[in-house]
Amino acid sequence: MKIVPLLSSKRTLFFIGGLVLLAIVVFVAFRIGPLAPVKITAVQVQKRSLNPTIFGIGGVEAQQSWLLGPLAAGRVLRIHVQVGQYVKAGQLLAEMDPLDLDERHASQEAALAKAMSALTSAQAQLEDAQTRRAVANTNWIRQTELARQNFISQGALEVREQELLSANAIVKVGQANLASASQDIKKIQADKQAALVQRQSMRLIAPAHAVVTSRDAEAGSTVVAGQAVLRLSQPTSFWIKMRVDQGRSFGLAVGLPASIVLRSNPLQNWVGKVERVEWQSDSVTEEKIAQVSFDQLPANLSMGEMAEITLILPATSLSLVLPQASVQQFQGRTGVWKLTPHQLEFVDVKLGAFSTEGWVQVLEGLQQGDEVVVYSEKPLSSQTRFKVVDALITKPQT
Repeated sequence: MKIVPLLSSKRTLFFIGGLVLLAIVVFVAFRIGPLAPVKITAVQVQKRSLNPTIFGIGGVEAQQSWLLGPLAAGRVLRIHVQVGQYVKAGQLLAEMDPLDLDERHASQEAALAKAMSALTSAQAQLEDAQTRRAVANTNWIRQTELARQNFISQGALEVREQELLSANAIVKVGQANLASASQDIKKIQADKQAALVQRQSMRLIAPAHAVVTSRDAEAGSTVVAGQAVLRLSQPTSFWIKMRVDQGRSFGLAVGLPASIVLRSNPLQNWVGKVERVEWQSDSVTEEKIAQVSFDQLPANLSMGEMAEITLILPATSLSLVLPQASVQQFQGRTGVWKLTPHQLEFVDVKLGAFSTEGWVQVLEGLQQGDEVVVYSEKPLSSQTRFKVVDALITKPQT
């Protein structure tokens, strides 16, 4: 009779213990477990003035550069300069093997002399034909007068007339031969000039004061027409080809002051300005391209060196701003997670200028006082349970 109450007490204890354990599991799951709300930090959209900047990276390039090579295929004979060597305008830098160009020039000289002789002969023949025509014309006039007075027959007059017509034809032939000889001379002179230009192209001459940046061929190698043998650059025209994310290029314009940090000397800032903004952007990397010049060229600056550029824009008027860290990409959209009384809502925003302090201007999508997420423990969605905290990581007390 005493066993039944004992068993009932044990069942009650097991039941209570199970409820406690279930309560602990539910508490852990919804507080610190996988079902716990995601901790987030939030900030209110506020109005303030920004000192906006544009940041980009780029490489040092030469504004003025030249590629020197032959106009026709050939073999490199000699190269007289080395990479890094400064050269003067008009200096001989390299020579190509002329092959048969000298012989062709001699052949054209001989052909020109022959054509001049042919021209002289044609002139003499024309003068002889003109003299014969003058005599035939005089005889024809005389015979015409005699025929009018019936001293000669009409047949004799026709003979003289035929002689005059033949003389006129011979003069025309002489004139054509003279014109043909003149055209032959012009053709040979043009061929000779073309050969001279081709021969001169075998000598690679410096077009300006510059420095040799590359030797793309060596003596004995064969190059095709237009292939570069040497590359020259104007060292005083170095600038930086800057690339800027299109989404952060708001305000990019010619004349903006720039702060430049070279990778070779990260502790020193160089002053410059935007010299040109390219019309063509890079559609693959989604970047805008600008050229930034130095106010004073650094010493030992090398082409291809990487640099970090910060462009300083004029201060903005009072406008809505929020931390750059709050801007997110969600399903191909750019916006922020806005806090509502019961859930999160992703809101598209249109951004303006960025500042080095980590703020970004909001042009559309939010109002002053709206609260947005800055950081979160996990990726968010509109169904995410959340808990606003002051910081996600607390510093240990010392």
